Amino acid sequence: MPRQERIFLIGPMGAGKTSVGKRLARKLSWDFIDTDAEIEKLTGVDIAFIFEKEGEEGFRLREKKLLDDLTQKSRIILATGGGAIILPDNRKHLGTRGMVIYLQTSVEQQLMRTNRSNHRPLLDTNDKQARLEQMATIRNPLYESIADIIIITNGRQSSEVAQELYFQFSPKD
Repeated sequence: MPRQERIFLIGPMGAGKTSVGKRLARKLSWDFIDTDAEIEKLTGVDIAFIFEKEGEEGFRLREKKLLDDLTQKSRIILATGGGAIILPDNRKHLGTRGMVIYLQTSVEQQLMRTNRSNHRPLLDTNDKQARLEQMATIRNPLYESIADIIIITNGRQSSEVAQELYFQFSPKD
């Protein structure tokens, strides 16, 4: 199965992975899966509850098993959680099994896009900006290490980003 039959969207929370992924999947007539939503569907509880009961480590173990399974499907657009790239096995699976698109965005943009969200356990802190900056310092090099394509999403609509990706991945006649 060629890597081009699988597109994996990575990047921090608020980068637009889910909204871009849904639009791109529709355009390509492929399946779309959001790993966080899939974990919630499989467990019957939300991500915040998993973090509360099992901690980030428990969540990451669930995410790892799911990513191993999902990265083997074909004709799929997969939106990963922002921290999916933390574990080396996840980076290996993402980087070798499909085309990895890093949706890059600034901390300021993340703050704007996540401002009204109350289901992001890693942002359950008084200083959201400091937390996002801390995560960016650790995660941005990991995103870059496996990315085939980097697209900056600051100030851009998800439809515009999806259209840009569609032109790169649509069948050429």
